[in-house]
Amino acid sequence: MSTLENRPNSALLVVDVQNDAVARAYERDAVVGVIGELVERARAERVPVVWVRHQDEEMPAGSDGWQIVPELRQAEGEPVVEKEYGDAFEATGLEAVLAERGVGRVFVTGAQTDMCVRSTLHGALTRGYDAVLVSDAHTTEDLSRWGAPKPAEVIAHTNLSWSFQKAPGRTAGTVGSKELDFRAD
Repeated sequence: MSTLENRPNSALLVVDVQNDAVARAYERDAVVGVIGELVERARAERVPVVWVRHQDEEMPAGSDGWQIVPELRQAEGEPVVEKEYGDAFEATGLEAVLAERGVGRVFVTGAQTDMCVRSTLHGALTRGYDAVLVSDAHTTEDLSRWGAPKPAEVIAHTNLSWSFQKAPGRTAGTVGSKELDFRAD
């Protein structure tokens, strides 16, 4: 599986499900609900849940918009990785958090599909992780007025393109939340 030695475990990454990041997100409530179900399943199966939180000029640390949405609650001991770039691995402690837990495969959820989710998937795969996108657990806002496709198309295209992603010694792909098996190879 992954090219990382002695990393047999999986983790659930919850990327940027923060008030401002999902305020105008496509199917926000449904996606947050699916992520909440996955968080509970991961906890029940003793799979690490790792929270990723973005900060920048528009979403400064400590602001209401920077907070993780109230529907999702971090449990005691679950790490929060603070980031300033799209890729959650870039200039953060995410690698150390995952190494400490023996994680070689990440299941990625969150927002924004076409920005931080996609960057984190690529970042994981290039760093040796198996990187799986949960197809119904990510979202984005409508940026079509700036030339982007509509959100449903962005999500569908990302699911399609990531389902064909692979790298030597690593796996990638997509899985629906109902079919996700944290323990499967």
